[in-house]
Amino acid sequence: MNDVGLDGRVAIVTGAGSLAPGIGNGKAAAVLLAAAGARVVLVDRSVDNMKETAELIAERGGESLALAADVSDEDSCAAVVAQAVGKWGRVDVLVNNVGTAGPVGTVVDVDIDAWDACLRVNITSMVLMSRFAIPHLRAAGTGSIVNISSVLGMRGGHPAIAYPTTKAAIIGLTKSMAVHHGPDGIRVNAVAPGFAYTPMVYAQGLTDENRERRRLAAPLRTEGTGWDTGEAVLFLASERSRWMTGTVLVVDGGLTAGAGMTGDMSVTARDIL
Repeated sequence: MNDVGLDGRVAIVTGAGSLAPGIGNGKAAAVLLAAAGARVVLVDRSVDNMKETAELIAERGGESLALAADVSDEDSCAAVVAQAVGKWGRVDVLVNNVGTAGPVGTVVDVDIDAWDACLRVNITSMVLMSRFAIPHLRAAGTGSIVNISSVLGMRGGHPAIAYPTTKAAIIGLTKSMAVHHGPDGIRVNAVAPGFAYTPMVYAQGLTDENRERRRLAAPLRTEGTGWDTGEAVLFLASERSRWMTGTVLVVDGGLTAGAGMTGDMSVTARDIL
């Protein structure tokens, strides 16, 4: 896969581990980037959470460095980038993947402290990691940042207010960053996954019935995985997307392609003529 232009590059992937076994978005992205020739800095709250990621990379002949860090903390973000540069001398790709489901509740009853914490993890972490990575990308005159959003940041329907609000904010952040840093040769794009079946999802006790409902909600009627998100990240990180910035790449099986309207809900052309 060396044709993607990542040989010898250094990528940082936040949220590269998982609390449960299996393939999440960050884990898949890290493995695929390493398989494409990048040396990957794995970041998560616990090194133990990243053991499977590191093993999968090693099995494919790749290199990785696992760092435990809280990316909602400014000093921790600075330390991650410093250790990446200290280890391999550069940073070329940043994948901002860390996220939390956040608190339940509408604006009427959401716990404000929990709301603040959710924004800190889902949004501020991306700002902080980018703050310390961008000087190194700028020095190289090129680089790619990929922010993980969600289709729930593009449409309503989520029962809570915090999570979809942060995912919508990531889209605005991505577009603004793309304009700010494009003149430096830095591309900034987002991936918006749909209802993929990942450790973050099934660790919360998703029932088989609701898993099936999620699968059937998308026109393709197939279940997405972390690998689907990871492939999108790889594309946006690589030279294959060299003329793309400010883009939101939707990976959702067609979930956002339609309104879910059935025939008996529609006014047909015959009816209005």
